[in-house]
Amino acid sequence: MRIDIFTVFPDLISNFASESLLGRAQQRSLLEINAHDLRKETTNTHKTVDDAPFGGGAGMVLMPEPVFAAVESVDPPRPLLLMSPSGDQFDQAMALRLAEADGFSLLCGRYEGVDERIAAELCDGSVSIGDYVLAGGEVAALVIIEAVARLVPGVMGNDDSAADESFMTGLLEYPHFTRPADFRGHEVPPVLRSGDHGKVERWRRAQALTRTIERRPDLIEVRGGLSDADRQLLAEFGLS
Repeated sequence: MRIDIFTVFPDLISNFASESLLGRAQQRSLLEINAHDLRKETTNTHKTVDDAPFGGGAGMVLMPEPVFAAVESVDPPRPLLLMSPSGDQFDQAMALRLAEADGFSLLCGRYEGVDERIAAELCDGSVSIGDYVLAGGEVAALVIIEAVARLVPGVMGNDDSAADESFMTGLLEYPHFTRPADFRGHEVPPVLRSGDHGKVERWRRAQALTRTIERRPDLIEVRGGLSDADRQLLAEFGLS
């Protein structure tokens, strides 16, 4: 998968993408992550990429010339998505859709925003990671890159690792435990040491249901509420 990012701070992207899972995936040629500096396409000595907004107002706005020039010089994979607080909400479903493509691109906004002609004529859409405002789109872009990249076959090593994670099945993920079995008087649930793999799977699903009911009841509502099988499972482990 090829991912291109257009930004005024390319090192923020490149340094992060060279580490851990993303770095190893690039070394194995599973990912190609390219950070493009918008300032390289400027035409003045100060490498200016922003200007005051027409009509007045606070802040500065990214100009169309360097942004269009940067994108056109690279011909990046599409869709090209603008990082914007007013964009479509990023979630696991969007991550899955992007992971099924051969690649995509992200444009990181800065300052007060971007010239509307960039959003309307150059980009294929816009995306937001939440209802809050950051200083720029770089951190948000990294969130999307990591969320999508780990879904690309081979990137995580074990492709089954993501199957039971939060939001993949409409539920939050069940709790995990590792050695020691007893840590300061807090013991690992006996079912996980029972060797009964069928019971372990049922327990994990019951825990996922319980955690989702307690922390994200909206996800249960989206599923249409609890099924009879869900209720029976919760009752089996005394969680109803």
